[in-house]
Amino acid sequence: MSLHNNQLRWVLLSIVVIIIDLGSKYFASASLNYAKPVEILPFFNLTLLHNYGAAFSFLSNADTTWQVVLLSGIAIVVAVVILIWLTKLPKNKNLTACALALILGGALGNVYDRMLHGYVIDFLDFHLNNYHWPAFNIADSAICIGAIILIVISMGAKNISPKK
Repeated sequence: MSLHNNQLRWVLLSIVVIIIDLGSKYFASASLNYAKPVEILPFFNLTLLHNYGAAFSFLSNADTTWQVVLLSGIAIVVAVVILIWLTKLPKNKNLTACALALILGGALGNVYDRMLHGYVIDFLDFHLNNYHWPAFNIADSAICIGAIILIVISMGAKNISPKK
């Protein structure tokens, strides 16, 4: 499996996502008190939380040991599949490659947390009145943006990038 320069830039994007994600989680852990919101805007707080489950705290009440192994294993398999996909992707599929790079970086950022701590560090807390969206992090954002891009592409919006 070898990467040409075009593919390498997408792997670098994944690395940038990981660095920003882990750096922001480090800052949140070092600066915030657990579960004590810090209001930034009327609809946005920084709130340090630990997510022992999957997305949106799914499985958060399950046994931690098997869950860390299962969720980390799934993320690692997905990361390998994405890397292989990137190596086989034609050079002109930049939007797809960008989406995959975002998903890859986000998945690996959260795997790092899960394997090191046994949970994922979340701290972005959006709310409206008393309704709070589940807290999330930069990795989750990258995964969601990448997934949205893939969905848009799969729905036939193939011509949203400039023609060459």
